[in-house]
Amino acid sequence: MTEPRRTRRRPVKTTGTIPPEGSAAALGRDHALPVRQWPITVVLLVVGAGLAVTWFADFKDGFKYGLLIVGGGVLLGALLRLVLPEVGMLAVRSRFTDVIVLTFLGVSIVLLTLMAQPNPWLEFPLLDNIGQLIGRPRR
Repeated sequence: MTEPRRTRRRPVKTTGTIPPEGSAAALGRDHALPVRQWPITVVLLVVGAGLAVTWFADFKDGFKYGLLIVGGGVLLGALLRLVLPEVGMLAVRSRFTDVIVLTFLGVSIVLLTLMAQPNPWLEFPLLDNIGQLIGRPRR
């Protein structure tokens, strides 16, 4: 006689989640928390410096320099996530997803900053053509 086959039941409630790969602290517990989590600390300091430059800049195009620093900080986060084996709190999802999202956001910030008015540093003629289609006068 054969024994009845047991089926595995799903748990009624989630008891825990699996942390993303590379989410262990970059340094050991004998260091202070900001030092252990140095990748996210560096990224936040660079982005904070960019926001400070954007806020306090009192020269022409100062906000553009600040936003370029912000975009560079986000791209730095993507680079750190790509090359370091353990990045602590900088790891949110899988390595692939984190790098793709951070790169997209960083490149978007940099490109939009370069195209910001007045006097854009980067111009796309295609965007002028699209603007004319929606009724914007030609420059």
